[in-house]
Amino acid sequence: MNAPEQRSARTLHQAEAGAPVIAVTGMAFEAKIVRGRGVEVVFAARADWLERALSDAIARGCSGIVSFGTAGGLAPDLAPGALIVADSVCGPLGELHTDAAWSARIVEAFAGTPLARVARRGKMAGVAAPVRSEAEKRSLHSSTGALAVDMESHVAGAIAAARGLPFAVCRAVVDPAWRTLPPAATAGLRDDGTTAIGPILRELLREPSQLGALLRLASDARQARATLVQARHALESARALVPG
Repeated sequence: MNAPEQRSARTLHQAEAGAPVIAVTGMAFEAKIVRGRGVEVVFAARADWLERALSDAIARGCSGIVSFGTAGGLAPDLAPGALIVADSVCGPLGELHTDAAWSARIVEAFAGTPLARVARRGKMAGVAAPVRSEAEKRSLHSSTGALAVDMESHVAGAIAAARGLPFAVCRAVVDPAWRTLPPAATAGLRDDGTTAIGPILRELLREPSQLGALLRLASDARQARATLVQARHALESARALVPG
């Protein structure tokens, strides 16, 4: 048996044995939302840390990988709290396609709920650094056609493709395309995906005019978080957080 066949056999065995789905997020609060029975979570803000944690988790057993959390809006018609179920992710490693059947089941799980009105299918963009300004978002949307952008989905998708594992993306828009993030918004993000308050306060002391933008972002974040919580419950109820 050659290496790809061994990998496929190992993946099939893991799925039959009830191996967990691995949810990939960038931040601790996203991990808290998605964690649950049958779902192992890995999170980090640094790509190399995320890759290492995901590889370690796969080695323990994995039936599929889902990228779950928040994203920056790129399409101008998407408001905070819009929910993206990706057909593919374009990024530094090219275009990576999600599992079509699993993605369809995720969308179907939202039928009959308020999420059905805000859910969209389409392309995600993956980047290595935050996309902060309205101009950067407009340019990325124009060049890729992506609806939203995050820093984890392309990492998760590449590893899923390399291991022959089903892959899906479910992300809620936090900062819309027309919003420019103030420096304070990312000042406190640690490499491990947790947040430190001190650097945010120091950034606000340096430039107090950021406060208004930061408060608007906090309001946007509440809407995105509410969407993610609703999505997690809907996926659990429909048993759609596992590959078909």
